[in-house]
Amino acid sequence: MTITGYLWYLGAFALALGILIVVHEFGHYGAARLCGVKVLRFSVGFGRPLLCRKGGRDGTEWVLAAFPLGGYVKMLDEREGPVAEEELARSFNRQTVARRSLIVAAGPFANLALAVLLYWVVYLQGTEELRPVLGPPVLQSLAANAGVEAEETVTAVSGHRIATWQELRWELLQRAADGETAVLEVLNPRGELAFRSLDLSGLGEKTFEGDLAKEVGLTVFRPKLKPMVGSVAAGSPADAAGIRNGDLILAVDAHPITTWTELAQAIRQSPGRAMSFEIEREGATYSIEATPRLVEDAGRKIGRLGIAAYDDREAHAKLFTLVRLGPLEALHRAVSQTWDTSVFTLRMIGRMVAGELSWKNVSGPVTIADYAGQSARMGVAHYLKFLALISISLGVLNLLPIPILDGGHLLYHLIEFVKGGPLSERSMEIGQQIGLAMLALLMAFAFYNDINRLVSG
Repeated sequence: MTITGYLWYLGAFALALGILIVVHEFGHYGAARLCGVKVLRFSVGFGRPLLCRKGGRDGTEWVLAAFPLGGYVKMLDEREGPVAEEELARSFNRQTVARRSLIVAAGPFANLALAVLLYWVVYLQGTEELRPVLGPPVLQSLAANAGVEAEETVTAVSGHRIATWQELRWELLQRAADGETAVLEVLNPRGELAFRSLDLSGLGEKTFEGDLAKEVGLTVFRPKLKPMVGSVAAGSPADAAGIRNGDLILAVDAHPITTWTELAQAIRQSPGRAMSFEIEREGATYSIEATPRLVEDAGRKIGRLGIAAYDDREAHAKLFTLVRLGPLEALHRAVSQTWDTSVFTLRMIGRMVAGELSWKNVSGPVTIADYAGQSARMGVAHYLKFLALISISLGVLNLLPIPILDGGHLLYHLIEFVKGGPLSERSMEIGQQIGLAMLALLMAFAFYNDINRLVSG
């Protein structure tokens, strides 16, 4: 990857991180102000302040700190220093259990609310999604054994209506998590209805590793595009050789070419090697020599000529569908998706704690940065959906009853409510130490998994 590519990924990750942290901490800040608690500092990041400004009625410090993986809101609190007599009523520790719980819970719930908002915007504006049209199943796979055929369109999974490939994958994941059989309702090109049963109970760890649809043998239908050039990148080998928009590639190195897939494969397999292209242009035939540029893709050396396929509208319509909903329907879908994803995330965490699911499924900042960059390259809608997914993960993680996280403080408040008084300082100190150890262990797993993914490619 080039320096520009790394900067793009880093920028997409930094933007995502900044938005999620600010929204989370602003949830705490807004609830504190609503409850009349004085906020001393609003910090994005930890450690030494890089930027600091005071503002507002209470002279709150607005800080950007050196270590960006998190943030905090510091409130007036007698446990952290002396408080003037006239401000005791605005101290956090003087609030009722209900008010303190509201302030603590507001951060994670702000992240969940952000996810709803982002999904709502995506569905309202509309996004192009892959249709759930199936290609030839992988030989001897679950899909092949179930009788799946090429060009069948999946319309429902176990009674749940779907319209996109992403929805198909999500429904399969839900069924696989429960060890159920997924029943695909499909329509063949002739409009005939059929059902394909996929027994997902025996997948085990494979359920959550990589692409589940691919694991069971389902492939995306890809129409055969003719090898016609749709665009030529400026300064590319194709541009230098004189290849133009609209050129139809007839042969490569004297071998006839009939589809874009064959053309792309030939170019990818010939990095740095001069190739002869026979092309048809405006009824005449020409011979052009061009040398694909050697580039690295996922650790492999491939050839790239700098051409893109002609946009075949008929093929495009077969592959993609525009998902656009009205305001109320979009809001309902956004709330449902946020809820379903939150519940599924909790279930997966529970299975990891119970030892039923490998901890290598935990992702760290490197993997998240990779996804941020990839989704940003795919377009605004995909980046917003990535942000929503990470925001849900952050909200759910912070609600876990682990000391040092928001959920741990909520647990303290629940105990205080039940016993009629707060826990002792010693008990809370021990809890903080346990929470720090658990968080450090989680981060160690995340970084190990990141490094392992980088090494293994």
